[in-house]
Amino acid sequence: MSTAETEIRRAPEPATIVEAGPSAEGRPAAAPAPVARARWTFWRLLGSELGLTFRRPRNLVMLGVLAAVPVLLGVTLRLMTADDEGGVGGIIAAAAGNSLMLTFASLSFLVTLLMPVAVSVVAGDAVAGEAGAGTLRYLLAAPAGRTRLLAVKYLNAVVYGFAVTAVVALAALVTGLALFPVGPVTLLSGTTVPVAEGLLRILVSVGYVGAGMAALAAVALAFSTFTEVSIGAIAASVVLVVVSQVLRAVPQLDGLAGYLLPTWWNGFDGVLRSPVDTAALGEGLLVFGAYALLFGSVAWARFTGKDITS
Repeated sequence: MSTAETEIRRAPEPATIVEAGPSAEGRPAAAPAPVARARWTFWRLLGSELGLTFRRPRNLVMLGVLAAVPVLLGVTLRLMTADDEGGVGGIIAAAAGNSLMLTFASLSFLVTLLMPVAVSVVAGDAVAGEAGAGTLRYLLAAPAGRTRLLAVKYLNAVVYGFAVTAVVALAALVTGLALFPVGPVTLLSGTTVPVAEGLLRILVSVGYVGAGMAALAAVALAFSTFTEVSIGAIAASVVLVVVSQVLRAVPQLDGLAGYLLPTWWNGFDGVLRSPVDTAALGEGLLVFGAYALLFGSVAWARFTGKDITS
């Protein structure tokens, strides 16, 4: 056999080129590796962000303070009941007669300012804090991209907002069970419902208030994209909440109240009606969704178009 024939036999066969498309069994082709890697990066970033948020001492202290307020409220009501002192009415007075009502009273009390402050701190620090610390450029080097990074920041704030709501509700529920009678719940409409249904109504309230905090998180995140100083975004969010509360208290501005986000946070009292005021709850959720969409769009437009210098 000649040398030429030997080299031909040893030469590798040409590689077969397979076009992308469905497999022989009709299954779609696998996603390209970069797409799968970007998806994995998104969830890895979200997990890392949640871990940092819930390990940060500042955030844990805020959760602790919010958990302590229902305990103080319950103890105060218990002492007032023991001393036969009156002077309170509505949902606060009902909390002194039934353990489950303390949860609704605590949510009604804290959702006006303290819970929004906690959510504003986390959401307002989301982008501005990274820019101020000089780490935002390194985060954008990940294959997730700006849109996914912004989504991670927002989802992290949303989870914290629901955690804030759940901590308040759980602390109030445990305190109420320890200090007040357990039995059928008398609603604001005068109807009595069993304990199991009362717990279900508490769960609905937590979901509703958590959605309200998620809407506020979108507002604070939008402010966070306009500055590199996190305290500025946090302050702007808190000032917006305070000003909205003041405007609601002015009778001449009643027509404006429906457009203000804090107006709808106490809408969870629809679960204390019989039947449940689903129309009021649904309207509040629509407002929350509109705020989240509007300010989320502002945050996206600003963040995806800005020059990152830090």
